[in-house]
Amino acid sequence: MGVPIFCIVLGFPVGWYVGRRVQRATSDIALAPLHILRAAGATAAVTLLGMCLIWGRTVVLLFDPASDLANFGIPLILYTPRASFIGWLVLMVFISPFLQVLTTVFGAHVASTKWNNG
Repeated sequence: MGVPIFCIVLGFPVGWYVGRRVQRATSDIALAPLHILRAAGATAAVTLLGMCLIWGRTVVLLFDPASDLANFGIPLILYTPRASFIGWLVLMVFISPFLQVLTTVFGAHVASTKWNNG
């Protein structure tokens, strides 16, 4: 149903590649985090666009009183089906790209640590 676990996990190899590429290309250590964050933002923007395309069309269900949100297929983790649906949309559309940024930065940090030590 569009759960971006593979996009989040993809952040680690992207971060590893970007971290290694930035270390080889730039001699100024102060500019390396900027390049890493720019690459992480670019990958997260692609994920955000994909999540908006997948989940954006379901926002109209919030305003339809006849919609059956309890049987939509999402986990009912909050008090009401409507609150759970809103939480699910926020998780899919906004939190997932943020997690991808975190895994990309983490992968770049691990790559730079391995590069400096080995």
